[in-house]
Amino acid sequence: MKKETRLEALSAFLKAKRAEIKPESIGLPAGSRRRTQGLRREEVAQLAGVSTTWYTWLEQGRDIKVSSNVLDCISTALQLNNDEKDYLYDLALETKTEISNVKNDHSDLSSSLKRILAELTYCPTIITDRHCHIVGWNPAAAYVFLDFEQIPSQQRNLIRLLFERKEFKSLAVNWEQFVKGFLAIFRTYYGHYLGDEWYNQFIQEMSASHPEFKEFWKESQVSKAPEMTIEFRHAKAGKMLFNLTSLQVQGDIDLRCSIYTPIDETDTENKLKRLMKKVSYEY
Repeated sequence: MKKETRLEALSAFLKAKRAEIKPESIGLPAGSRRRTQGLRREEVAQLAGVSTTWYTWLEQGRDIKVSSNVLDCISTALQLNNDEKDYLYDLALETKTEISNVKNDHSDLSSSLKRILAELTYCPTIITDRHCHIVGWNPAAAYVFLDFEQIPSQQRNLIRLLFERKEFKSLAVNWEQFVKGFLAIFRTYYGHYLGDEWYNQFIQEMSASHPEFKEFWKESQVSKAPEMTIEFRHAKAGKMLFNLTSLQVQGDIDLRCSIYTPIDETDTENKLKRLMKKVSYEY
């Protein structure tokens, strides 16, 4: 990532987080005369114990020196969670992670991962790499989402598919929440792999092609493993409710398992069983 791009990302993140804080939450009057959403820069600077000028320069994306101690204070002032704090550190301190070759061939998955996919019979599961390319899935995922085998491997990017394929938009009732969860994961990779120019090219392309992506990306949400409830309206199975759990796979290559677990109090698992049996029978 070029220095200018990194500093622009840092600026956008700080502005977004500052705008999220309600003045009354820290004992300040909301006031009708506030022209900015959230806190003012001078208020963040005061909370962090730094000068307003220095914080303004930081938020403007100027190339200035920062320390871990000061970033800790800013993180506290902006009420950042651990994932957001790590992202701030990645951008502000220009932490670079060694980039290994990314494989996106389903056959390259380890035998243990293939076994896990097979065992999660009625939990749709997708495995993605650090670019959010889909590198593995189980039959349940193909039944609920779409048959990824029919999509050329180079086009199996989950973020791209979420915006381009009508199957996903019509499937997820809370599509916006669904997408933002994966974008939050994607942003953690973006900050972690500063040396990988692929991210900037992808973000520019998606922003130009999909206004919704551009708007969601501006929100600067960060989460390594968001957990959420997803409601699907499946064309053949009807209403289905899943809990989404995202797990990082330890190893040489950054892989992630996104597991959709049927919610116990619903008939989702039975619907999935019938769907898989019906479709298998049709074939």
